[in-house]
Formats: sequence, C-alpha cells, structure tokens
Amino acid sequence: IITTFGDMLRVPSRLGSLEREKAQGRDIRVVYSPLDALKMAEDNPHKKIVFLGVGFETTSPLIASVILTAKRKKIKNFFVLPLFKLIFPALEFLSKAKDLNIDGFICPGHVSVITGSKPYEVIAKKYKKPCVITGFEAEDIIEGIIKLVRQRKRKVSKVEIAYKRAVKSGGNTKAKELIKKVFKVNDSFWRGLGLIKKSGLVLREEFKEFSAEEEFKLREVKSSYELKGCICGEILKGKFKPSDCKLFGKVCTPQKPVGPCMVSSEGACSAYYKYE
Repeated sequence: IITTFGDMLRVPSRLGSLEREKAQGRDIRVVYSPLDALKMAEDNPHKKIVFLGVGFETTSPLIASVILTAKRKKIKNFFVLPLFKLIFPALEFLSKAKDLNIDGFICPGHVSVITGSKPYEVIAKKYKKPCVITGFEAEDIIEGIIKLVRQRKRKVSKVEIAYKRAVKSGGNTKAKELIKKVFKVNDSFWRGLGLIKKSGLVLREEFKEFSAEEEFKLREVKSSYELKGCICGEILKGKFKPSDCKLFGKVCTPQKPVGPCMVSSEGACSAYYKYE
C-alpha cells in the first residue's frame, strides 16, 4: 500500500502518475499525516505500507518523529521513501547562478518556523541577496516586498522577519534535533534545477530498516525528469513567466498538469493560472 499527501497524486512522470495508477486499481491512499500511514501499518500487519516522504524542513521533523515511534513499537511493515529537500542549498544554488539576476528572496514562513532566520544570513552576507521571511496572507507578502525594495534602494543586504508572530531567530530547536537524529544530508535532484549538492535528506544507518529504497531495492535517481516543452525549471529560476510557456493554459492546466509547477495550488503556474 502506497500512502501519500494529496498533491503527489498528480505529479507527472515517465510512467504516468499515481492518480492514473490508482484509477487502474493500485492500492494508493491519500493520508493527511504520516501518523495515518503508521496506523495503517499497525492495522495491516501482513501488508507493507510505504509513505512517500516529500516536503521541506516543515514536514521532515514530523516524519522523523513517526519513524522513531515505529522503531520504539518495533513495527516491521512501515517504510518511508525519503524525498525530502532542504531550502538553503537551493537558495545558494540560485544565488550562485551567473545567468540569473535575482535581487532578493521572499523566504518561506513555515520553513522558517523550523529553521529560524539565522541560516539565511549566508545568502544575505556572502551573495548580497536581501532576504525577507514572510507569512502567507496578502498583507504579509506586500510587507515582504516593501522591505525588499527598501533594502535594494538603500543598497544593503540583510535578513528581516516580516512574520514575527511565528518565526524566531533560532527556530524550533526540538524539530531540528529530530531531523538531525533520524536523517543525514545527501546530494539530491530537483525537477527543473538538476542536481544540488547536500540539498536532500536520507535515513541514517540506524533507521535503514524503514527505508523503502532498501526494502524494495530501488534504483538510485541519476537525473531529474523533464517533460518536453515544459519550462518549469526556467520559471522557478525567474527567467520566464508561466504565460511564456507554450503549454500553459492549453495542454497544461491545474486539472491536467504537465509540469510540477502546475500540480499544487502553491505552484507558480497554478497560482498564475488562477489569479492572473
């Protein structure tokens, strides 16, 4: 049984999508928490339950906690496919790119609740890219943009928090400790961006019994899959707008996404399609 967050169902691949496989009779179930997947493993001891571990620093502490619970309870039929990503190597990757002209970053609020604001200082100081952590309300984003514009106008680069009701400088120490205890950093492929060094998380040796890669002898990913005509990677880099893509709004829609930027309601293309 494959368990996953809902957004993953429609992510396209060379072989189709989980949504298509589910329609063809595969046992794929949407869960709202990895705890649901763990309970499923307890309720179905004769079946192997795989949870697709996707997300950033916001998601990985919860999954780390579930893995620790599974180990404590000696659950042998629960596995995680670790596909976690780390935000800071990606920001550094974009900051170093010579073909990009990024003036600054609106930094993610929920991730920053976990990480705190300190890690962004490398981006601000080393690469001279202003960073403003914002929330998700319209007022938060507008405030973040204003702060970025002011920094650029004053020719300064620093980290500012425009989401002080949730984000602290040091972040969530307990959550960071959970990540460090269960996972280790590895090189990871990003769709549209390629290989980014030390930007992913995999299970530590002492938790390999819960690794779907080990259990099912999965092949190592050697490249990121890009669909012909999709320019999601270029959109992520800020080189093009979603409307510059020939597939946008025609072949590629939120109902039938071709690229990953259209899959989630939080994706650049999906948001552009809805609001522009």
